[in-house]
Amino acid sequence: MRPTWIAAIAVALTVLGGSAARGAEPLRVGMELSYPPFEMSDTEGRPAGVSVEIARALGRHLDRPVVIENIAFDGLIPALKAGTVDCLISSLTATPERERSIAFSEPYLKTGLALLIASSSPVRTAADLDARGRTVAVKQGTTGQQWAAANLKESRLLVLDSEAAAVLEVIQGRADAFIYDSMSVYRNHMRHPKQTRAALTPFREERWAIGLRKGDDDLRRKVNAFLEAYRADGGFDRLGDAFLGEQKRYFAEHGIPFYF
Repeated sequence: MRPTWIAAIAVALTVLGGSAARGAEPLRVGMELSYPPFEMSDTEGRPAGVSVEIARALGRHLDRPVVIENIAFDGLIPALKAGTVDCLISSLTATPERERSIAFSEPYLKTGLALLIASSSPVRTAADLDARGRTVAVKQGTTGQQWAAANLKESRLLVLDSEAAAVLEVIQGRADAFIYDSMSVYRNHMRHPKQTRAALTPFREERWAIGLRKGDDDLRRKVNAFLEAYRADGGFDRLGDAFLGEQKRYFAEHGIPFYF
């Protein structure tokens, strides 16, 4: 955890169209606004993206105004445990390791770990990563880092603070591959088609969920009820079409798992 993560928090307040009850306690939602199209800022610096829309819809469901707090990814769970935020909606994978310290809602999206590969690298699949002379990039605090630490014994592991830094290592040929989610791998490959290849079929499937404090059972029940109602009303389908239409079509055409 970065010692300055609390001081570095940037807060953006969104009151949801007057629908929240007057004087209702704000719902403080933690996310890292550097993962488009899920968590990002618009041209005016306001929170935007899939997770922001989910947070706003959750606020309407709870009849509470929403405060989005922008926190570095590896500071999200410490912020939740410290009470700085009430929940985490930040493309967060529910893992056994994380479940030791926080609770999770029911999952709302299925994805998985994939590879952005340097065009010059002989790597083709995850099975090719663990070899002497190979360098594998991961983002700090992610399940890609956790998987690599547990499974790669011979290759060099390059742990970086940001997705952009990891992608740069690959496109410049300093890393053989970057382990990240399949949607982001697709997006980065489309941006750098000559310098990269994409192995998009997940070698480990994952599910994203909303992070909650242990013992906050009332909020967890309400969040799960919201997710069920939002799905039934077509909310997730609308988000997919609005923010991820190209990816959804491509993944469907190539038989790659991707769905809310």
